[in-house]
Amino acid sequence: MSIGLIALLDDVAAIAKVAAASLDDVASQAAKAGAKAAGVVIDDTAVTPGYVIGLEPKRELPIVGKIAAGSLRNKLLILLPAALVLSYFLPSAITPLLMLGGAYLCYEGVEKVFHAFMPHSAEQHETRLGTVALNAQTVEDEKVASAVKTDFILSAEIMAIALAALPAGSLWKQALVLAVVAIGITVAVYGVVALIVKADDVGVALARGSATRAGRAVGRGMVRGMPALLKILSVIGTAAMIWVGGGIILHGIESYGPPAIHHAVKVAVETVAHAFPPLAAILEWAVEAAISGVIGLMVGAAAIPAVGFVFAPAWKWLKPLLHRRQKSSAQ
Repeated sequence: MSIGLIALLDDVAAIAKVAAASLDDVASQAAKAGAKAAGVVIDDTAVTPGYVIGLEPKRELPIVGKIAAGSLRNKLLILLPAALVLSYFLPSAITPLLMLGGAYLCYEGVEKVFHAFMPHSAEQHETRLGTVALNAQTVEDEKVASAVKTDFILSAEIMAIALAALPAGSLWKQALVLAVVAIGITVAVYGVVALIVKADDVGVALARGSATRAGRAVGRGMVRGMPALLKILSVIGTAAMIWVGGGIILHGIESYGPPAIHHAVKVAVETVAHAFPPLAAILEWAVEAAISGVIGLMVGAAAIPAVGFVFAPAWKWLKPLLHRRQKSSAQ
């Protein structure tokens, strides 16, 4: 009996070691996969604060929380299983779907530029579009719906990059790694966003309550600097949408588009890099980013009339049907 118990304990210890090694492997793979998606994560962090600008301070954190919850649902309940199913059964569909998402990001970014330079025309365009949410009762509902929709595209890119970075392995292990990446990135992004949007409140508290003159000066500086910082982040977020969207489309063109486009981009990147060898890596990135931005602007500009005169009328026709279905299912 004692020998059998010892053997059982040895088996349990061996299983525990394998499980610990597996968890370490999952953590390591999640860290590497998350690092690969760092560029899109930064863009996501820059984009989100723009959705809470102009709302009541007491509603800022609840709105960030709603967007974060929507982001997590996107990643865990929709994108994770979809990525695994597509990668297993239909991997060729991933790039075209990402290109559609990239086109949407270009549209969102160019629409913001359109609103900044031609506000009257932009308002007419928004009137044609109607609301994003099925039953948007408040500006807050609309902001959250729009933010979650944009986050869905960025999250899809994050999950696709993370999946591509994973080595071949069991489906369950890949699912676990992607879940760790999804949760970790969501907490990191929206934790930083929460800190950004509440930094002015921290500044007020320091300016009023700090025991030192330096602390009060820092607080006043934070309060005065936050409006400018939020505007800068809004500009960066808009540029990020256009750049990331254009980059996704450029990557898709490499796979499906005319070879001449890919060749022209490659020649441009290599020409600039060879002209300044010490800065080759930086210049390669800068040229490709600039080309991605130009493609993003072109796609976004083409998408605005398409959305306004084709997709928006179709949505207005479909929306009441969906709303009635939503009400009937709720009853």
